[in-house]
Amino acid sequence: MKPLIRSALVTSCAFGALSVAYPALAVTGEEVLENTCAACHAATEDGGYERIDAVRKTPEGWDMTVTRMMRNHDVHLEADERDAIVRYLSDTRGLTLQETAERRYILEREPVAFDTGPDDLMTQTCGRCHSYARVALQRRSAEDWQHLVNFHLGQFPTLEYQALARDRDWWGIAKAEIIPFLAKTYPLGDAPAAFAGDASGDYLLAGRQPGRGDYTGTLVLAAAERDYDVTMVLNFADGSRTFTGTGRILGEGEWRATLSDGTTSIRQVFAITEDGRISGRWYETDRDMIGGRITAVPADGTPEVLAATPMRVKIGQETVIRVAGPGLGDQLTLPAGVQATATQMGDGVIEVTVTATTEPGPFALKLGDQTIELVAYTQPDRISIVPDMAMARIGGGDGTIPKAPAQFEAWGWLNGPDKEPATEDDIALGVFDASWQTDNFDEAAAAMEDAKFAGKIDEHGLFMPADAGPNPERPMKTNNAGNLKVIATVDAGEAPLTAEAHLYATVQRFVDAPIR
Repeated sequence: MKPLIRSALVTSCAFGALSVAYPALAVTGEEVLENTCAACHAATEDGGYERIDAVRKTPEGWDMTVTRMMRNHDVHLEADERDAIVRYLSDTRGLTLQETAERRYILEREPVAFDTGPDDLMTQTCGRCHSYARVALQRRSAEDWQHLVNFHLGQFPTLEYQALARDRDWWGIAKAEIIPFLAKTYPLGDAPAAFAGDASGDYLLAGRQPGRGDYTGTLVLAAAERDYDVTMVLNFADGSRTFTGTGRILGEGEWRATLSDGTTSIRQVFAITEDGRISGRWYETDRDMIGGRITAVPADGTPEVLAATPMRVKIGQETVIRVAGPGLGDQLTLPAGVQATATQMGDGVIEVTVTATTEPGPFALKLGDQTIELVAYTQPDRISIVPDMAMARIGGGDGTIPKAPAQFEAWGWLNGPDKEPATEDDIALGVFDASWQTDNFDEAAAAMEDAKFAGKIDEHGLFMPADAGPNPERPMKTNNAGNLKVIATVDAGEAPLTAEAHLYATVQRFVDAPIR
């Protein structure tokens, strides 16, 4: 599989129509389509427009199209016009949430994701220049898939000579195999109806920010004209953060919002269903690798457990488990060898204080009608680093592109019933505090002293790369890129446990797109 290691910031111009403070709509999308787009896109007999009605895309996909029209074809749009047409195309020519489900990692800017096509040919043909997810997050007519392939060759004529293309009849394969595959796999189909409900209300949420920890909290949405006023509160073990801002629902249920806590600006990329269930990821505007996942449901919704953290209980010690979810009771049903009490804390959180004297391994208790899965342990059998491979990017210095860090965590594991480490039946214990260091990955890295120059990792597992630009202290005055191993050490038993991961500290991403 091809790992897609994503660790660069979103440029404000490329993502502006979906992320900035939303302007009041002085024009409608229909007006922009009729008065501007129709100047080049001829009307069809069924009342549509050539090319425009032959494709369906995500909001980011439509924003990229509109940006290309402005950049390459001198289409002049004011901010409110661009905003209006992106919204209108997303609402009328969008994808279903089901169609985006397997590729949302690229929209949500997951720092590490494995991005592959359905076979090697598609991965090599499309994925060597951009993610395969960009292909899979659109639907086109058979004719328009042909137009797109022709466009690629016309716009990027060196395609036939690039890596993984020069050894084959690229154009012959594209015509005979790629176009038919795309037309069959991603046919145009019908656009879903735009979200018709009102998502206003109070929500309970739970999630995790790697490097900081688990959180519970609240999300409040209040309809304001065509958009929503948003307040999100994240309650961590070491404090709370409150973000406010504006969001909108595009298409069938694509939630996009920009919020701030007064210091840090974040973006939310969520999917929201008609019944109000919300899931997705938020991330810092200028460091999209820093963020967290969220699941949120209406505060007055059907009883369910959104999260129970931590997931582990050390045998013989009292452990406080925070259980989040709507409608949870505080009546406990306990297995043998487990004692517990429950306390209502408000905002959909119940604290369950647990003491286990059982054998190491999984056990379950019931809170009202809800089951909570936990693990009893004395010490982890091993640890691993998550992710086991990541990418950071140098930046700053005299340049305008900020550094892109990488975040690591140390996870503990029990070996499971087969008593063997790193097998499918291993039992996760969650994140442990660790001490962190980096070292040269191999002899070549040692010769270049990569560990000395590429950057530093802090006590929370956050690697911050060094400055961009030539470094006169390095051989050939090269930049501060490096090939590193990341080492975590956990003191959680009789002897320290260690694990290693692989880190590339590489150069800046100079061109960034909403869908990479």
